[in-house]
Amino acid sequence: MSLDPGLRALLDQLALAPVPTPEEDTPALGRAMYVAMRDAVSGPQPDIGVLRDITVDGAAGPIKARIYDSVDGANRPCLIYFHGGGFVIGDLDSHDTLCRQLALDGGFRVIAVDYRLAPEHKFPAAPDDCIAATNYIFKNAAKLGVDPARLATAGDSAGGNLATVVARHAAKNGGPKISLQLLIYPVTEMIRDKGSRTEFADGYFLTKARMDWFDAHYTDGKFQNDDRLNPLLFDVPAGLAPAYVVTAGFDPLRDEGREYADKLKAAGVATVHINYDDQIHGFFNMPAVSRVGRQAITDAAKAVAKAFG
Repeated sequence: MSLDPGLRALLDQLALAPVPTPEEDTPALGRAMYVAMRDAVSGPQPDIGVLRDITVDGAAGPIKARIYDSVDGANRPCLIYFHGGGFVIGDLDSHDTLCRQLALDGGFRVIAVDYRLAPEHKFPAAPDDCIAATNYIFKNAAKLGVDPARLATAGDSAGGNLATVVARHAAKNGGPKISLQLLIYPVTEMIRDKGSRTEFADGYFLTKARMDWFDAHYTDGKFQNDDRLNPLLFDVPAGLAPAYVVTAGFDPLRDEGREYADKLKAAGVATVHINYDDQIHGFFNMPAVSRVGRQAITDAAKAVAKAFG
């Protein structure tokens, strides 16, 4: 399978752009570059009926969140979204277009969570915030117009890690009940450089150098035997929510996403795994470049809606 032509053209463009050296690259610069990239590839923001900034409880105090919905109703099924960005970059705005589209295509409420970022807040601040925010949404469902019996978690890349960490925590601690975990090219292991992490280490948007940069900020680059970092290496908890796992054919995270889906299936978790052969990491945020990415968002949203029933 060859690479999507639109993505190939994007990668050729990026190859001509100046890239900061590791010494020059800072979280502030990385965040600014992510915003510039978003504006170029996400396309126009679709209109949506409900768009409201709120605060929810994090692990160490209030954090920002954003509600998306096509209708301002009550008792709405709710997808809780955790953005990607290596636990270092990204925010509510970086994934605004994607969250709008998921809400519109699926006909449910989306609440995006702006968890604390490294290196200002290293591991486990991010998963602790996401667990706390999910519990807050469950406990304050009526105030937020949410049906507490129809919650799902979702995220891309680092956010995919957080989405399954939240689902695993819920399974091990008696709730809240999670209807589905939508894992979009998730980080499931931060230890082994092999397979797709080696094959696509350079030249396909997410590089080994960038992953090492994220890891250095998030964990100081040190191995930690913790299922919040490496869920692939730990047993699947009983009662874990069903999963919809998305991977991309030219993504360094492809193999660990596939292996995680296989592990969930082997443990009896109802799991759908879809690999988009001609796509790269981040393609869900690139609908202006990838038509496949736009359709993939719709397909994922429909899977979430089906899980809600």
